[in-house]
Amino acid sequence: MEKVLVTGTAGFIGNAVALSLLQDGCHVIGLDCVTDYYDVALKEERLKRLTSSNHFTEERIRLEDAEAVMRIFRQYAPSKVIHLAAQAGVRYSLESPQSYVDANVTGFLSILEGARAHNVKHLIYASTSSVYGLDETMPLSAHRGGNHPVSFYAATKKANEAMAHSYAHLFDIPCTGLRFFTVYGPWGRPDMALFKFTKAILEGKSVPLFNHGNMIRDFTYVDDIVEGIVRIANHPPTPTEDWDGKAADPATSSAPHQVFNIGNSNPVQLLDYLAAIEEALGITAKKEFLPFQPGDVAATFADVTDLIETTGFKPQTSIKAGVANFVKWYRNYYNV
Repeated sequence: MEKVLVTGTAGFIGNAVALSLLQDGCHVIGLDCVTDYYDVALKEERLKRLTSSNHFTEERIRLEDAEAVMRIFRQYAPSKVIHLAAQAGVRYSLESPQSYVDANVTGFLSILEGARAHNVKHLIYASTSSVYGLDETMPLSAHRGGNHPVSFYAATKKANEAMAHSYAHLFDIPCTGLRFFTVYGPWGRPDMALFKFTKAILEGKSVPLFNHGNMIRDFTYVDDIVEGIVRIANHPPTPTEDWDGKAADPATSSAPHQVFNIGNSNPVQLLDYLAAIEEALGITAKKEFLPFQPGDVAATFADVTDLIETTGFKPQTSIKAGVANFVKWYRNYYNV
């Protein structure tokens, strides 16, 4: 039975990935410190989906606790690490930047050191589409952009990419960075648009639409993200043989490191996203149009050519179907 260390198992994506791996017959070591950034009760309920399995081992520690993280590597000797734990959120990074350094930078160093000391076969780690920042050439490609983040959250994720590349180069650790594009779906985060919009509509409150609703996002259903992660986990990168430092491709390397986009590759206007929520709920939203927020980007659109070529998989869940699944879950979970 393959042992896989998954960090962030109380979180939205990490929980779904761990559940998928358990269903595939893996032994999952789940690491999470269950912070109170958002509703702890929701995180505990997510964890209950995992703790019922005899093949799930829970570890509640902070990533910044390097000694505790190293103990986990030493005790369980995972062959793969899927690192999804992080301090998330673009806007919160304006209020509490230190928490992003602690969890996303110092915490990631603990994971890298554990992988280095225990010969991990593949380290997969979460980056974000937010690293593209000021890049405006669509679709967004890891071969071209990602060097001008505009939020501190994105800056810490860009740092993760640089840190992982250096460890891949220095210590020959196969590392893969995954730039996720606006993940949504059942068991999602309360600070994300789908959750906030659904809650506001059901409570008869106004839905805040930043940039006056003129936002475009490559909304990607959580099951598609999970499928992409699990497939990529089975394809550890190798050095690109013809890689040329004089024409350096930022997505590949002479080291065993690669960066992928995982997105639906079908950008949607925010107002159309809201319309799908209204349809699923059967309620028309009250709209509040607001100015552009610092740290936001106007549009995202993923080039997923590499994902398709490497794994044979392309995310394709429609907004209508994905939103309907979320609304069904939300009504059931909150008894609305």
